[in-house]
Amino acid sequence: MKYFAGIDIGGTNTTLGIINEDGEVIETHQFSTKTYETPEKFVDDIGNTINGVKEKFNLEGVGIGAPNGNYYTGCIEFAPNLPWKGKIALAVLFTQKTNLICKVTNDANAAAVGEMKFGGAVGMKNFIMVTLGTGVGSGIVVDGNIVLGHDGFAGELGHTIVLPAGRDCGCNRQGCLETYCSAGGIKKTYFEISGKQLAAGQKIDYLAELASKGDKDALATFEITGQILGLALANVSALTSPEAIFLFGGPLHCGEFLIDPVKKYFTKNLLSIYEDKIKILTSLLTKNHAAILGAASLIKEPH
Repeated sequence: MKYFAGIDIGGTNTTLGIINEDGEVIETHQFSTKTYETPEKFVDDIGNTINGVKEKFNLEGVGIGAPNGNYYTGCIEFAPNLPWKGKIALAVLFTQKTNLICKVTNDANAAAVGEMKFGGAVGMKNFIMVTLGTGVGSGIVVDGNIVLGHDGFAGELGHTIVLPAGRDCGCNRQGCLETYCSAGGIKKTYFEISGKQLAAGQKIDYLAELASKGDKDALATFEITGQILGLALANVSALTSPEAIFLFGGPLHCGEFLIDPVKKYFTKNLLSIYEDKIKILTSLLTKNHAAILGAASLIKEPH
């Protein structure tokens, strides 16, 4: 049995998983991304954990999914939702620390590969993975391959502008999808409607609790979020004609309160030639496992 390390770097937390070749997650370790002031200290701590189990599992390598991760260069490049700025040679840093081969890709691309290899997209060759969390990411699969583009940065659905001159985004532009449909964006919509701020650390699920009690402001928040995201998904469908679009991430815990408006506005805005051909589905992989499975697959199989 072969084993691989898969790392999912998020703007808030990072998950390290040890994966076997059958896609089983043997163990996981959690790290708080935002507490690391430098990438070197981040790599040092996670690398120490990897080195602690490297011999036990005879690890083949380290795969990493990260915001603005570039498969071609092995770098994180100018990620707006991470505490470190500029271009970071992450693959080199991890290889130096662990003496293992290391490959890097965009975190949403990693989640898409995980879904394709081990989740609901098994057998699909054309689909889109949309990750909702600290940001909004997407992995686009066409003819069985992740779309990377000429520079490794294709598939940035979260940074398509949905409302010109809208909310400020971490990418230094305004009105990006991410500013409305990330967890923080949804909370901001609720605040703008209700004037009420969610308590520090209060998860987005709380809005679903309010909606279940008939709270008009929470229901309106989901309606607006669904309208914006549904339109964005209809637009991207016209570019790739996917068999399915998978939604993944914390906001999906809100269930039908979020998913139903997304489906409604997706159908409303979809070009007629795609009608009844594209499914909106939720990921079959657990929240912390999709990206680490996909990241580990960077080592498991050539891409």
